[in-house]
Amino acid sequence: MLIPYVKSVCIHTTVEKSLRYILNPEKTEDLVLTASVNCCTNARDAYLQMKTVYNHFSRDSFDSPPPLSGKGTVKAIHYVMSFADEENVTPELAHKIAKAFVRKNFGDEVQAVIATHVDASHVHNHVIINSYSLSGQKYYANRSSLRQPRETINGVCRTFGVKPALNFENKGRSVSYYEWSQNKKGTSWKEQIRQEIDKLIPSVNSLDELLQVLEERGYEVKRGKYISIKAPGQQRFVRTKTLGEEYTEDSLNTRILYREVGAGTTPSQNEQTKLSEAYAAILHDVRILAGQRKKVPRKRIVTTEYSVENDLDVYRLSAQLSVISKDNICSIGDLEGRIAKLRTEYEKQRQEINEHIEEYNRMVSLLEQAPLFKELSNKGKLSDTEQLQLKVCRQALEQNDIHFPADVDSMREKALQLYPPNNPPFPKTKDPRVR
Repeated sequence: MLIPYVKSVCIHTTVEKSLRYILNPEKTEDLVLTASVNCCTNARDAYLQMKTVYNHFSRDSFDSPPPLSGKGTVKAIHYVMSFADEENVTPELAHKIAKAFVRKNFGDEVQAVIATHVDASHVHNHVIINSYSLSGQKYYANRSSLRQPRETINGVCRTFGVKPALNFENKGRSVSYYEWSQNKKGTSWKEQIRQEIDKLIPSVNSLDELLQVLEERGYEVKRGKYISIKAPGQQRFVRTKTLGEEYTEDSLNTRILYREVGAGTTPSQNEQTKLSEAYAAILHDVRILAGQRKKVPRKRIVTTEYSVENDLDVYRLSAQLSVISKDNICSIGDLEGRIAKLRTEYEKQRQEINEHIEEYNRMVSLLEQAPLFKELSNKGKLSDTEQLQLKVCRQALEQNDIHFPADVDSMREKALQLYPPNNPPFPKTKDPRVR
């Protein structure tokens, strides 16, 4: 069962900064898990559209600095909705729950940006809403007003067939996610298993021995396609691969085999010499094999069927050593230099990709605004809410130099150049805007 946890944070002066944080491509699977209501999904345009609505209804300015004393007026409200990591809630389901929560709790006239983050140990949603709706309704965030969103998320979770949240009645304060999760499960089962494995690896000689010792200590172990472990008192098994890269079966085998290296103690001078000599001998053999275009043959020990040597992927190790030879890596310093260079190149390319993603997301948001602008422009008599909505759309389009249908077509072509799939996720209307 999924047990969400909700807290709220009032934003007084840093609305755009908060929007940029929740819309970080590295946290949201390249902005796939983002959405918005009555505003754009990119930070800058969403900020400006929220500013227009806020300034229309508030005596204060959206850009007003904080007062000399106190926190000032609330410009926006930031809701955080977390899911416990051991429940294995999918990011897609979490995102659906967030969107349903916004519509159910705030209605159709709220301005909201929704983002689901997947970069932490637990999936969590971020929702930032303007403190004023398009119709002028004022939203509040305090101990008493937080009860309603929590009750709403309970109902939404029931709709999706998941267990509702903890009983927050008479509990107005927002506890931290850590406090909530610890109250729920006592301690993190995954972290407990990680710590137990880390503690045992220096003293065991094989993966089988590691699992045997875990069983002796009360842990339950299942061997199949994947290794699964359940701690004493835990309700569900956890696959070791979900504990992190260092806890896959291959990684555990390798860590046990080479546990003397990097086990947390500093090798003596004599040990360092032996390691250096062994390293040089391996490089010598690898260079010979690489020159002959051969791989290290796999040796199987028949008498010990489940030994580490049999489980270890020698072919992959051979390929890795071949790379070491090809790149002329003769020392740890060479390796560290190569890693640093590759990391720099990776960071540069990642930054360029993120910039492309943000630009594409901006264009998609504007292309979604254009049909609404056309619809409202051709409607005739508009309500006060629709007039404000039309103003918000016009502002976003004009600030991005979109004035005519040809401008929309040009932006669509640019978006296709950045992301040319068979089914681009933006409107295909030929004439989305008329002046």
